[in-house]
Amino acid sequence: MRKALRWLLALTVLIGTLSTAGAATAAQPEATGTTATDTDIKDRLLAIPGMSLIQEKPYTGYRFFVLNYTQPVDHRHPSKGTFQQRITVLHKDVSRPTVFYTGGYSVSTTPSRREPTQIVDGNQVSMEYRFFTPSRPDPADWSKLDIWQAASDQHRIFKALKSVYTKKWISTGGSKGGMTATYFERFYPRDMDGVVAYVAPNDVVNDEDSAYDRFFTSVGTKQCRDRLNAVQREALVRREPLEKKYTAYAAENGYTFDTIGSLDRAYEAVVLDYVWGFWQYSLLSDCDSIPADAKNATDDDIWNSIDTISGFSFYTDQGLEPYTPYYYQAGTQLGAPTIHFPYIEKKYVRYGYQPPRNFVPRSIPMTFRPTAMRDVDTWVRHNAHHMLFVYGQNDPWGAERFSVGKGAKDSYVFTAPGLNHGANVAGLVADEKALATARILKWAGVASATVQADPAAAKPLAKFDARLDQRDVEREPALRP
Repeated sequence: MRKALRWLLALTVLIGTLSTAGAATAAQPEATGTTATDTDIKDRLLAIPGMSLIQEKPYTGYRFFVLNYTQPVDHRHPSKGTFQQRITVLHKDVSRPTVFYTGGYSVSTTPSRREPTQIVDGNQVSMEYRFFTPSRPDPADWSKLDIWQAASDQHRIFKALKSVYTKKWISTGGSKGGMTATYFERFYPRDMDGVVAYVAPNDVVNDEDSAYDRFFTSVGTKQCRDRLNAVQREALVRREPLEKKYTAYAAENGYTFDTIGSLDRAYEAVVLDYVWGFWQYSLLSDCDSIPADAKNATDDDIWNSIDTISGFSFYTDQGLEPYTPYYYQAGTQLGAPTIHFPYIEKKYVRYGYQPPRNFVPRSIPMTFRPTAMRDVDTWVRHNAHHMLFVYGQNDPWGAERFSVGKGAKDSYVFTAPGLNHGANVAGLVADEKALATARILKWAGVASATVQADPAAAKPLAKFDARLDQRDVEREPALRP
């Protein structure tokens, strides 16, 4: 299990960096099913100023392109340098609607289809978030990493591709990608025809996080909460022997701790992520895998449980480095959660939840701007139009979420019962699932007369593809949306 988790954590980073070599050659696509009017889609894409081909990969029924697009480092001063931003295009047909997806981090170069893309049977454009490698300006002026600049990246990509994909557009994303889709809508509300934001945190007031504490007193069952709390506490009680194990583990793998400051700080950070990480990625039924008697469990039992859920490699320099852009944003605009541990005696907790500043190299300056999230939250409450937010009942990140108020139009916030950070439309109760599906089809311009008359008849237009469709939660380190 420990090795499997480490592989999953590494895959989140590495999958986006694969296949960038050999950009001069493109794979020949299989039969695509596209119409005669768009068989030259590669030529049309490459005719867009600033667009270049990295690779084309085959996938039956589609054409899949990995591309670079030239973006200004600073959209307010476009003459002050550019960088190459990586995007992918999963091409179905120019007569179909298009889904604009971002995960908020690196982009995968493996063909995949997000839930709204399956629902509308459309094309999908996916964007790598600025400053995630290789989409990082050189030299990197970190002051140009903010939500407006990123939204402006999306706006330029949309404007560039709208001449090719002229039908309706829906933006989507999960977690930080859901936040990204929301910020894009706030700054460029005329671009998209609809927004589907999954499990998007909304930390309006960074210093007020009591909602998270309340969440952890009621999530799941008392039996499961007690098991998790006991293992977390025991890992701090046994700090000395387990840190010896951690020291050997770090030496064996060449891990260092310069950014966070010490192995001791890293150890506590991993342990304090444990309960959060379980609920973020696991289901209540997974509680049977947690040691039932923490006090009498072996050191290896405690270590393996913590490592499986939190990952002891994460707060090393090597684990943190790929996520520097996220922690920079968390410490400058997005905010970050802080929770308390009333079931652990104070003598065992030395640092508590550490701020994002501790996870970013000190050579990068950071100043928090508290107005950014307040502005977005206010805008969504009063101006949301064709926006759908989906949350998981047992996902900690949903404790602070977006809401739509009286000024919002045709917008919804739904919660999938029992689900975690992988919550989606398919996991909603039947009537909400049908309504959400019907609205997505309507916004995309592909709802039949039957669906418009009766939302209960709404179903995805494309068949499920086990290889192409992403249904499981994207495994990421805890305390990172």
